[in-house]
Amino acid sequence: MRHVPLRLGTTAAGLVTGYAADTLFGDPRRGHPVALFGSAAARLERLLWADSKPCGAVYAGLCSFGAVGLGVALQTATRRSPFARFSVTAVCTWVVLGGRGLAAEGDEMARLLEAGDVPSARARLSHLCARDATALDSAELARAATESIAENTSDAVVAPLFWGAIAGLPGLLGYRALNTLDAMVGYRSPRYRRFGWAAARADDVANLVPSRIGAALTALCAPLAGGRAREAWRIWRRDGSRHPSPNAGQVEAAFAGALDIRLGGTNSYGGEVESRARLGEGRDPEPVDLRRAVRLSRWVGVASAAVAAVAAASVATKVPTAAGAAR
Repeated sequence: MRHVPLRLGTTAAGLVTGYAADTLFGDPRRGHPVALFGSAAARLERLLWADSKPCGAVYAGLCSFGAVGLGVALQTATRRSPFARFSVTAVCTWVVLGGRGLAAEGDEMARLLEAGDVPSARARLSHLCARDATALDSAELARAATESIAENTSDAVVAPLFWGAIAGLPGLLGYRALNTLDAMVGYRSPRYRRFGWAAARADDVANLVPSRIGAALTALCAPLAGGRAREAWRIWRRDGSRHPSPNAGQVEAAFAGALDIRLGGTNSYGGEVESRARLGEGRDPEPVDLRRAVRLSRWVGVASAAVAAVAAASVATKVPTAAGAAR
C-alpha cells in the first residue's frame, strides 16, 4: 500500500518533466522519433495511396493504431515499476511536444520581419505552416505566423498533454501520430482530398476538447503576456466558430482578443485560395505582436502542463478504486 501514492503520481510527474525537457532543450537533434514515424508513414503512403476515402482510412488506421499499440506495450511493460513509468512518460512527452521549437520559429520570424528581410521571412514561414508565401508582404507574413503560433500552441502543446493526462502513453503517442498524419496528408489538394480525409477528420475529433481548453487557458494567461483576458474570452466566444476548422479558430480567436489584433483573411494553400472570416477587432498584427504571441504561447504551455498534471493524478486515483471494486 505504501507504493500507491508513488504510482498515482508517475504519469503526472512524467508529463511535467517532459514538458520541462522540451522547454529547456527543444526537440532531439538527431533521430527524432516523430521524424522517423513520418518517414515510415510516407513509405506506407507510397504503397497504399489511391484516390479513395477507404484506402485513406486504412492508411490512417494502420499508422495511428501502430502508435497506440506501441504506447500500450510501453505502458504494460512499466506497470510494475513507477520509476520506469515516470521515465518513459517523461521521454515520450519530451519528444511529442513542440513548444520550444514553435517559440523559436516565432521569434525568428519576428526578427526577420523587424529587420525588413521579407524574402528570408517568406522562406522561413514554411517552418510554421504550409501557406503559400511567395506574394506575402510583411503584414501578411506577420499574420500568418501569428495564426500558426496560436493554432500550434493547441496542436503541439495543449493537445498532447491533454491526451497524455487522460490516456497515458497510448494517448500521447496516438495523438502525435494523428497530428503528424494530418500535417502530411490532411490537405484539400487533388492528391489528398479523398485519401487524407480520414486522417484530417480524426485529427479534428482528437482536438475538439484540447482546442477549447487551449482557448480558455489563453484567456486565463493573457494578462501574464500583457494581453486582455476579458477580450480574449469575448472574441473567442463570438468568433471561434467563424473559422473553417472546428478547432483552429478557437485558439486563434482567443489570441486575437488577448492581443487586440485582427486575424483571418485570404490565404493560399497549394494554389487554392481560401477567404476566411476576420477574427477580432484590433489592428492587423505586426512583428511586435508576433513576439507577444510567442510569450502568450509559452504561458499557455505552462498552464497546460499544470492542468495536465492535476488531470493525470485525478484519472490515476480512479483506476485503483475501480480495480479494487472489481476484486
